[in-house]
Amino acid sequence: MKNMTLERMAQACGGIYHGAEEDKKKEITEITTDSRKAQPGCLFAAIKGERADGHDFIPSVFERGALCVLSERELPKEQGSYIQVNSTLEALKALAEYYLEQLGIPVVGITGSVGKTSTKEMVWAVLSQKYKALKTLGNFNNELGLPLTVFRLREEDEIAVLEMGISNFGEMHRLAKIAKPDTCIITNIGACHLEFLGDREGVLRAKSEIFDFMKEDGHVILNGDDDKLSEIQEVKGIQPVFFGLDTENQVYADRIRKRGLAGISCRIHGPGVSFDVKIPIPGLHMVYNALAGTAAGLVYGLSAEEIRRGIESLQPVGGRFHIIETEHYTIIDDCYNANPASMKASLEVLQDGVERKVAVLGDMGELGEDEKELHRQVGEYAGTLDLDLCICTGPLCASLAEGIRSANPSMEVICFPALQDLLKHLPGLLKEKDTVLVKASHFMHFEKVVEKLTCI
Repeated sequence: MKNMTLERMAQACGGIYHGAEEDKKKEITEITTDSRKAQPGCLFAAIKGERADGHDFIPSVFERGALCVLSERELPKEQGSYIQVNSTLEALKALAEYYLEQLGIPVVGITGSVGKTSTKEMVWAVLSQKYKALKTLGNFNNELGLPLTVFRLREEDEIAVLEMGISNFGEMHRLAKIAKPDTCIITNIGACHLEFLGDREGVLRAKSEIFDFMKEDGHVILNGDDDKLSEIQEVKGIQPVFFGLDTENQVYADRIRKRGLAGISCRIHGPGVSFDVKIPIPGLHMVYNALAGTAAGLVYGLSAEEIRRGIESLQPVGGRFHIIETEHYTIIDDCYNANPASMKASLEVLQDGVERKVAVLGDMGELGEDEKELHRQVGEYAGTLDLDLCICTGPLCASLAEGIRSANPSMEVICFPALQDLLKHLPGLLKEKDTVLVKASHFMHFEKVVEKLTCI
């Protein structure tokens, strides 16, 4: 890892180096917080978690050949070289900030209430047509995940596409300090994390912290159809590039055609470009993701053909609108997370199913004092759609079911109090060739529902 010698790392994170003098000039090969992945030449960062304390595994990582350990404790001299710090997590953030500075590559930071991950995948797919790009994997988008993503970068990488997720004020500020993005993309401002952020104005303030450490010659890419984001006229003297369906945006789409669960097609227009494209994942929200990817592609000098090729190469991510064809069902696996906007978007796409359309829905978290009303509103929206059956699970989804029944008394709605009840009865409620949407917040563990359906 470029310039990541033990001596420089200790200086970068404000730690105290203990160990052999001859090791101070050695560069580490990688950084890990998982003792099972420790390899010769690596740095192991001992994190104290809820279930386990990484410090307990320090002897084993030295046995595996680790060059150094990041530790909050004083260690026996005979174990090996280590850097002692007050907080391992804070040290990792400082090291990630330092390492990005050593690499000096452009950083695209992506945030928003809905669609961060799918937009990140789209932007990466587009930029990968011209550059060797690295992207955030899984849910590594928080104050521990972002540094671990940064540490995956190597000198051959030409651009980093980093997802940045938060739930409270100040978190994005700290993430932005690490990433110092050259390009900031915000997908939208929705009703999420209201338990901590209060309202959409609070969400906007929290997400806008991404601009705090943006490079002076950076770029801002915003959803111009979002009423909150469209009010941003400039950021540090930089004029935003707006994308959306409204033709007033610099990057916009028209001629939108649904292709069922095979995806959606449209024509994209931007400064100096206009092209037709087939997006391989269904849903109007995917058009917005393609527009964000187009805007990023134009910023980094891609041609219209390169952008189109990138969009059409997009692959779904497990748990995020991943369509699974089994012998019995078509499953729309969108169970990684949920809020009112994403739930409505997924329900709308479910209508594109060919056979009977079934929504298996669970509670949405972190919605604050209005959580029951927000669930009810999603239910009222679901009641207006062409769905055959809605199966609701969890105490909050009882309000969602009430909303469905008030909007459409003829729609079949079945409620279960808990996940185990759903898993027990679900197979008997489905029919051959059903299209089944599985959607809930992550804490509901609806991945077990997907697993159940795929094993039938």
